[in-house]
Amino acid sequence: MNAPETPDLPVPRGPLSEFLADALALPAHELGPAPAAADGPLDGEDFQLSLYLLYELHYRGFTGVDELWEWNPSLVAIRSDLERAFEDALRRALPAEPEPVRDVAEYLTELLSHTEGPSLSRFLETQATLDQFLEFAIHRSAYQLKEADPHSFAIARLSGRSKVALVEIQSDEYGGGRAERQHARLFADTMRALGLDARYGAYLDAIPGVTLATVNLMTMFGIHRRLRGAIVGHLALLEMDSTQPNRRYGNALRRLGRPDATDFFDEHVEADAVHEAIAAHDLAGTLAVDDPAVAPDIVFGARAMLLLDSAVARHVMGCWERGESSLLAPARQTVAG
Repeated sequence: MNAPETPDLPVPRGPLSEFLADALALPAHELGPAPAAADGPLDGEDFQLSLYLLYELHYRGFTGVDELWEWNPSLVAIRSDLERAFEDALRRALPAEPEPVRDVAEYLTELLSHTEGPSLSRFLETQATLDQFLEFAIHRSAYQLKEADPHSFAIARLSGRSKVALVEIQSDEYGGGRAERQHARLFADTMRALGLDARYGAYLDAIPGVTLATVNLMTMFGIHRRLRGAIVGHLALLEMDSTQPNRRYGNALRRLGRPDATDFFDEHVEADAVHEAIAAHDLAGTLAVDDPAVAPDIVFGARAMLLLDSAVARHVMGCWERGESSLLAPARQTVAG
């Protein structure tokens, strides 16, 4: 069996990510005081890359990095400070609902129906160029190449009906027993079909902090038991808002003359049409009933996902409207040779 791919350490984007990258290049040791991040917690390049560096140690790590770093107490202390700042910023941006949500599944449905902001999927379906679709695929690779893994952290934190629902969804995400149908592998196939580098983490240096924040969000929710409601809310809304956008992405590729690259998106149209009801009612709804104390965090997780996804859409669309790349390095400069 081949060992899993591990990316190289990325190029730092400020004093904190430079401090962490320099430390991770050495054997695990006790760290001294870390410098502050150069920017803010919701979309800052230095902040979000630093948090991503620390979270990636819980996934595949980085080439040449000592695995003992994963739970190094001094590194975890830095991560905890970043998480506190990130969560506080999210909660300030999303003030609590004025009244308790009585029916979580109904609330999530209403939340989607009132989503505001630019529709990236509609633009891709009707207007985007192939270069713009390549950029979109690179943004998405930050999560899709590890698809399902952040949410799987929650399996051990749930019980009863919600646990069964989560495992049912995750089983499909991992291919239903067929390794070649794992959704992360299907996305890698899409990238290869489009001439992109499908290696795990290959585009980390090109992906901006606003996109890294969306991946860091689900990892933060997934690895903390106290945020189990938030990761359930995140996954529920992700599944509920998947079918139509993925249909549009597939349509975009067919319009651009690339029907060979639609398998990943077509698979999600089919699979997530089933997952929508499971996620809303059997996962989020039953968790809110069985564990009412976490219901506010289910709502928080869903709203936080929408907040950050909307920020990515505004960033990408704004760059394209100005005739600029939405990546830190343009897609055509990062296509596999």
